[in-house]
Amino acid sequence: MTEQLWLGLGIFILGAGSIAGIFLTKSPGWGRFTTSVLLLALVLFVSALCLAFEKLESSVFANVLFAVAGFAGGLLANKKAPSNPTVETDARKSGARGSP
Repeated sequence: MTEQLWLGLGIFILGAGSIAGIFLTKSPGWGRFTTSVLLLALVLFVSALCLAFEKLESSVFANVLFAVAGFAGGLLANKKAPSNPTVETDARKSGARGSP
């Protein structure tokens, strides 16, 4: 087997193991964090396989890594969003009051 095939096999094993780990350790239901972590793992997995088989340039892969890091950082920075802030601000802007 060639080095490229061994590299692809190693990436496949690590990627499949990480995705299986996500499914085995997640709590019931599909929340914002579970969906986002699964999406980030899939993007990294597919882009790493494409890089290993020379279907993706290294500069594009670096951009994918920066995008994933930025998305993950934004996900961690916004731990809890308000319930529905647009309803309150829209009512204030339009001057809507209770019952007429």
